[in-house]
Amino acid sequence: MAHCASTSITRRSLVAGLALSAAPVTIFAPLDNVHAATTPEKSLYDRLGGVFAIAAVVDYFSDALVKNPIVGQKSKNPQLRKWHTKNLDRLPGLKFMRTLWVCDVADGPFKFTATKPGKTPLGLEEAHREFRISPAEFDEVAAELGRTLDHFKVPKREKAEVLAAFAAHKGEVTAGYKAG
Repeated sequence: MAHCASTSITRRSLVAGLALSAAPVTIFAPLDNVHAATTPEKSLYDRLGGVFAIAAVVDYFSDALVKNPIVGQKSKNPQLRKWHTKNLDRLPGLKFMRTLWVCDVADGPFKFTATKPGKTPLGLEEAHREFRISPAEFDEVAAELGRTLDHFKVPKREKAEVLAAFAAHKGEVTAGYKAG
């Protein structure tokens, strides 16, 4: 008889234990959904595919600028024309710096440091001052960047974010034109 009581208690304990072990799943399941909803979105850097994808875009974009009739080798702007014909040995370094810049403004792990520090955190005004880039020339570079992003089939949202980050520095890049 003691054996039956013991078995009966064991069965009850087992059933109670199973019920209790299932309870936390029910209680915490909604919290898992809340966690999923509050998980931070990927950075633009990650959504662009990281440094290697960004470097590929910058490489293509940089080569396209050299050939661009408005801002490249045949530009009416003598400073841009000279740079794109007589300073191409510097292009690999410029591609590297542009890649760092995009990684930085896209919240990636790589940080851009201006080679000619200026008043702004990125120092773009000093790096571009000597070229006397007009607002129209800046807009053509932005258009070339847009065409490059289309070439790589960058999704609309990411393309818009890259172009907005670029456009945010128009005043810095055209500072030499305004001063000259």
